[in-house]
Amino acid sequence: MSKAIPDPSEPPRSPHAILDPKKLHAAAQKALNHYLNQSNIKSSLANERTTEERSMKMFTVVPDAKTEALTIETYETFSSVSILLLDLAESLDDKQRHLAMAIYRMSELGLMLVERSLDNEQAIKVT
Repeated sequence: MSKAIPDPSEPPRSPHAILDPKKLHAAAQKALNHYLNQSNIKSSLANERTTEERSMKMFTVVPDAKTEALTIETYETFSSVSILLLDLAESLDDKQRHLAMAIYRMSELGLMLVERSLDNEQAIKVT
């Protein structure tokens, strides 16, 4: 069995040797113009914003929602987050636990603010 051994007297052939250098240059210029053209960048950014804006409207709050209902819903959300953070903190160690506890404390502050808001809302109704 004989193997084909390359002839060392022949210089190695580039896979690009059969391609036309002028066509390669034109293709490279076209690609660079496309990716570096400011109007293309602006239009792609506009498309991203449109997509982002659409995705941000997945959840909406009705415009005529009552303040008390919004405040109660906010309180319930903060309460849920606080419970989740406490459960998470129990399963973590050291730095990660301290981070989860710091976020928990911030959510507790949010709960206190919402509670005060509800108390103020009720005091206004009573008066």
